[in-house]
Amino acid sequence: MLVRDLMSTDVVTVGVDATLRDAAGKILAEHVGSVVVVDDGTPTGIVTESDALGAAHDRDQPLGEISVRDLAHPPLVTTGPDRTVQSVARTMADEGVKKVIVTEDLSVVGIVTLTDVVYHLADLRKEATAAATDIAERDWRTDD
Repeated sequence: MLVRDLMSTDVVTVGVDATLRDAAGKILAEHVGSVVVVDDGTPTGIVTESDALGAAHDRDQPLGEISVRDLAHPPLVTTGPDRTVQSVARTMADEGVKKVIVTEDLSVVGIVTLTDVVYHLADLRKEATAAATDIAERDWRTDD
């Protein structure tokens, strides 16, 4: 299964000059767990619900005075839409992230979350079993 088969294409973004209040407003209005920070359409970072809560807790400032530029997680983990979901899941585990931005030509085209991977786990297992069966049958035929 490829990333394009399960990615969400409705990616919520904010500009690099947005405030945390702007980002939190979009997170709440769109019912998402994060916003991708973009600079002229190019992703530069991500701000999650946890980032927003942490900044609200740790800083003695109104959210409208906190720039998302200061909170966005670099380096941003990205992938292309034609990569396998299994390899992206491995990248998530290796990088310790729950969200991977899908890009083409430096433009955001989607997002894959850990929830997306878990939701499609049965399909991924079925695909892996079918591939293993195909390999075993080919090996069996060539053993003759």
